[in-house]
Amino acid sequence: QVQLVESGGGLVQPGGSLRLSCAASGTIFRIYNMGWYRQAPGNERELVAFITSGGTTNYADAVKGRFAISRDNAKNTVYLQMNNLKPEDTAVYYCNQWNTRNSYWGQGTQVTVSS
Repeated sequence: QVQLVESGGGLVQPGGSLRLSCAASGTIFRIYNMGWYRQAPGNERELVAFITSGGTTNYADAVKGRFAISRDNAKNTVYLQMNNLKPEDTAVYYCNQWNTRNSYWGQGTQVTVSS
């Protein structure tokens, strides 16, 4: 059974930092690409960042220079380091694991940026 469990969300002031984690189980983690998406109320889910099985990263323009995605294949975990957070980063953040055959989603973790 495939399971993705996100953690690390919460309430933070503008300019603050959070690190999200997504622990995966039930798959051969190292062969999958991993991504983070977010969805704010009334908006569609959007890609934040992804990291391929080979370690190549890509970021949405809105988060470039502030967010960093990384993975630890030994721990079956992907991370999203979020710095200089802004109120517009407020959303539910979802972890996604995919390859050419399958795509899996976590349940999401809430990130709220507010003073």
